[in-house]
Amino acid sequence: MTVGLVDTTVIVHLFRSNPAALAWFGTLSQRLASTPITWMEIIEGASGKAGQAKCKAILNEFDMEYPTQADMDWAMQQLERYRLSHGIGMNDCLIASVAYRLQVPLYTHNLRHMQTLVDSLAVQPYI
Repeated sequence: MTVGLVDTTVIVHLFRSNPAALAWFGTLSQRLASTPITWMEIIEGASGKAGQAKCKAILNEFDMEYPTQADMDWAMQQLERYRLSHGIGMNDCLIASVAYRLQVPLYTHNLRHMQTLVDSLAVQPYI
């Protein structure tokens, strides 16, 4: 059972060995999940084979939660609703859709977009 999702921003902080991110991650008693969208964003941003290997090692610390058909429909509705008014993109809608369906915290530093999508489920886990 998934107890929370991590957004791309948190995994980037772990990749960069951000002390606050590492400290927060070290306190977790249960394994969190990410989405295939986050996985692809992280791999896409990797620089070279060594960077990609480091990214994959970090990503392997998380379970995977896949979007469902209903998640995709919800994400499409949110994109149509918020793209022009809030500048929210497709990937944020897809990531948020899984947290919305599962009603679990979405750990992120992109509160501006994610709170619009999932309100209080969007949580900044560290400063």
